Amino acid sequence: MRILAVDDEHEMTALLARGLASDGHHVIEAHDGIDALSIAHSDAVDVAIVDVMLPGMSGFELSRRLKGLNPAIAVILLTARNAIDDRVRGLDSGADDYMIKPFDFAELGARIRAVTRRDAPRETTRVAVGELTIDLVRHRVIFRDKDVPLSSTEFDVLHVLARRLGETVTRREVLDAVWQTDAHIDPNIVDQYVSYLRRKLDQLAAGVRIVTERGVGFRLIVDES
Repeated sequence: MRILAVDDEHEMTALLARGLASDGHHVIEAHDGIDALSIAHSDAVDVAIVDVMLPGMSGFELSRRLKGLNPAIAVILLTARNAIDDRVRGLDSGADDYMIKPFDFAELGARIRAVTRRDAPRETTRVAVGELTIDLVRHRVIFRDKDVPLSSTEFDVLHVLARRLGETVTRREVLDAVWQTDAHIDPNIVDQYVSYLRRKLDQLAAGVRIVTERGVGFRLIVDES
């Protein structure tokens, strides 16, 4: 799971990174709200752990902005204050949970598991195909933490094939899903975009291939090796 840790104290983010990495998470560190939003704009994040007392932009405001950017991001606020008003304000800002410092890493891990289970549909915002991640919220394809440059149509064709990984998708089904009509559209356009997409996937060497089923359609497969 990709977790964004936001705290102006570098020691705190480093502590979070070490503790959460031991649970198998990938942690990205940020030290203010602007930095955190920039990361969330450019990277796929599952959970944000946000300190309330941040310079320039409070954790409450950052929580609101993160949820506005992507409602699927689970936000856990951290604070040294135990006032009920602060907890209410935090939850009203869109945060999914609220923890008081100091905290136990076992409890933090449990809270992370709870908030990600609570909103199970968040998983449908991303589709994993081998080493590729298709991010449906940001309309991006990611390979080894880097964006794969695809046109919007190439992205849509890949998504259609990925939804039925290993199955043959007919040209008609691709036309209906991507172009939503076949009026005045040459069916060969599907072959054209599959060719563009196949070339880019082959260049990546990501182990993901498009197989042509002659006279029928196309099948997206992941090489077992």
